[in-house]
Amino acid sequence: MIAILDYDAGNLKSVEKALRFLGEEGLITRDRREVAKADKLILPGVGSFGAAMQQLKKYEIDKMLEEAAAEGKPLLGICLGLQLLFDGSEESPGAEGLHLLRGSILRIPDREGLKIPHIGWNSLQLSPDGRLFAGVAEGTYVYFVHSYYLKAEDEGIVKASTEYGTHIHASVESGNIFACQFHPEKSSAAGLRILSNFAKIQGGKD
Repeated sequence: MIAILDYDAGNLKSVEKALRFLGEEGLITRDRREVAKADKLILPGVGSFGAAMQQLKKYEIDKMLEEAAAEGKPLLGICLGLQLLFDGSEESPGAEGLHLLRGSILRIPDREGLKIPHIGWNSLQLSPDGRLFAGVAEGTYVYFVHSYYLKAEDEGIVKASTEYGTHIHASVESGNIFACQFHPEKSSAAGLRILSNFAKIQGGKD
């Protein structure tokens, strides 16, 4: 079972629907017992960084995520869920992220003719060893909705990137922690392949 973590940040039903389409059991929950029983976790989310961190702490989901990471349980952050795994964001100065991965969340720089938020389809440049991207072609288009982007401290964890006014780290993998700035659940067949790849990943520490 895959637990879809509910901290009142939206975008849950579309993830659940995509998993159901793939024949996977997805449960929207914030119950600690259900999360502990789950084989994998998905942290979705839309909204602001600071408010989301407050909600994670309110429901003690921050602690559940730390425990899951320590166990080596596969975890996938999506959109805001990616950003929350890192140290902090320019969107919410002073609000600390989960620190499960190292890096900063920066605002997409203003440029003439560039619309922010970035809403739409962009192509990915892929690393050959990304487990989420097995069977996904170089240059595949996926769907983004965001005003802030990741700059990972260790570029070795970056498995997909894109360009939108700047170089954006679009997906990362570190151990059994995975994250996508784009929305795989809204990215057609390629996104479903990414979710299917995640569902097949085995848990446990190396």
